[in-house]
Amino acid sequence: MEILLQQLFNGLTIGSVYSLVALGLTLVYGILHIPNFAHGALYMMGGYITLTMMTKYGLHYWIAIFVSILVVGIIGALMERFVFHPLREAPPIHDKIAAIGILLFLEAFAQFVWGAEFQSMPTPYGQVVEIFGLTFTMQRLLIVISAIVVMILLTLFLKKTFTGSTIIAMSQNREGANLVGINTNKVAMLTFMISGGLAAIAASLSAPINLVFPAMGHLVILKAFVIIILGGMGSVPGAILGGYILGFSESLGATYISNDYKDIFAFVLLVLILSVKPTGLFSKGGH
Repeated sequence: MEILLQQLFNGLTIGSVYSLVALGLTLVYGILHIPNFAHGALYMMGGYITLTMMTKYGLHYWIAIFVSILVVGIIGALMERFVFHPLREAPPIHDKIAAIGILLFLEAFAQFVWGAEFQSMPTPYGQVVEIFGLTFTMQRLLIVISAIVVMILLTLFLKKTFTGSTIIAMSQNREGANLVGINTNKVAMLTFMISGGLAAIAASLSAPINLVFPAMGHLVILKAFVIIILGGMGSVPGAILGGYILGFSESLGATYISNDYKDIFAFVLLVLILSVKPTGLFSKGGH
């Protein structure tokens, strides 16, 4: 039972990171119907910027995360304005090629600036705590709590604010939103900025228990695509639920089946769920 509870908490930790990454991905897809393959590179940039702010400039962990959110958010907005916006009337394949190009550019940039070696991020929350006989690190508790707070704030923003309502309206019908006076260009830029910020938060929270390196976003973004397909393309609740389903399945599968194949469980789960519900758990329909 103790091992089970420990692995459930590990699944909660992994799922929290996956959900944050998938949320940014699904927001962009919901509005622009762009599968942003460069999202993993934004995740990687978030990790490097937080690490640099802490080690080179001596900023506190939370201030470094705040700077990372701003910088990666701006990178996301610039991507939309200078790459995806000019391609809005182009054939769909152009968006995908452009996204892959951004991914390769940002990875090459990271390797040029920070090098190809693996780097460890320090954290002020390295303490070990014991709760109900289970041992946790403060960093893992921080990941779970922070992710839940961010998800709640994002949900409230989308549901309770005018700006959030414009994002939802545009995801439902871009042409209709434009007709009722919503500035769709600004909403698209804001969505990319939020998406980048979420990727930066996820990387900054998870990097202290993992490592920072140029290809750190590869596996994460693959799993994020699995999550948004599971949850229904463009669905915010689906991204959150899909992230936790994947996190729990990986953690339990690695413990009770085989740790060597834990990264395959995501794709096995994808096949099983889509064979029962082909449109995903919370499909919005349409695309």
